[in-house]
Amino acid sequence: MILEVAILNVKPGMNLEFESSFAKASHIIAGMNGYIQHELKRCIEADHQYILLVQWEKLEDHTVGFRQSPEYQDWKKLLHHFYDPFPTVEHYADL
Repeated sequence: MILEVAILNVKPGMNLEFESSFAKASHIIAGMNGYIQHELKRCIEADHQYILLVQWEKLEDHTVGFRQSPEYQDWKKLLHHFYDPFPTVEHYADL
């Protein structure tokens, strides 16, 4: 199992719209091969900041299967305009 971790900084005043769009986008990622589950959490200290945690069966399920899919274009349209700066995504494996 691979854990994808992304810190999402949402532009000021766009939290509610982002959360609504993320709810719509969730079905996209959930339908991808190798997807296990995901969680989106909002930061208590900085309410414009979120963390996205996605579990994948293997790294390529995210980096190739999802990011190079036609569905990723829909994901981008729904979500990418909310971020400033654009998030860095990192992957973690169990020890």
